[in-house]
Amino acid sequence: MTLRTLIVDDEPLARESIRVLLERDRDIEIVGECSGVDAAALVARTRPQIMFLDVQMPEIDGFDLLGRIGEHAVPAVVFVTAYDAFAVKAFEVQALDYLLKPFDDARFMRTLERAKERAIAPPAKGDKYRQRFLVRVHERIVVVNAADIDWIEAADYYVTIHAGGRGYLLREPLADLEKALDPAVFFRVHRSAIVNLGRIREIHPMFRGDSVLVLTDGSKVKLSRSRRDEFERVFG
Repeated sequence: MTLRTLIVDDEPLARESIRVLLERDRDIEIVGECSGVDAAALVARTRPQIMFLDVQMPEIDGFDLLGRIGEHAVPAVVFVTAYDAFAVKAFEVQALDYLLKPFDDARFMRTLERAKERAIAPPAKGDKYRQRFLVRVHERIVVVNAADIDWIEAADYYVTIHAGGRGYLLREPLADLEKALDPAVFFRVHRSAIVNLGRIREIHPMFRGDSVLVLTDGSKVKLSRSRRDEFERVFG
């Protein structure tokens, strides 16, 4: 089975560079190339499963296009652009990834593999929980997948996302994150902490009804007694 793939960019050279990389993959069928003004009609005609989409184009930009065709018209949308200013907005419209030009072949192929997975098994349209977060690390933007998060701790108006042995600072209130994360996976164990339930390795009871949760990465997070009953219901 081949996956129908569309390239949307107003620059012919940019389209060509993507096409050359896509042609290396036998699972990919390139069904068209165009600029933003022609994209809606081409999407309707070819019904692509993957779309590589430029952000800034004359007349109709990438966000305008998605507004016209709908966020779920193409299962896997990858934004390709030279500007990182639109990264947060890209993920708000359910983009799979955000490729910053110039990118190397290895980065592109990793994204393509994820796009193929999404195209074969797209998420349910009703899925309202965030699947990834964008955090700035020095001069670059790092994508942290929700599934990779061990726990999150509050730090004033920021939170620190702990994932894979690293901490990422994000300017977002913990209460907002609690609402955005899947409650079947993440639980607020304390006023200042949310944990991934799948990362809990041990539970140590303490005095006065509190407990300490030991996570798979060795972190220790307090479970307050006021949250214990609800925790046991969800975790058990």
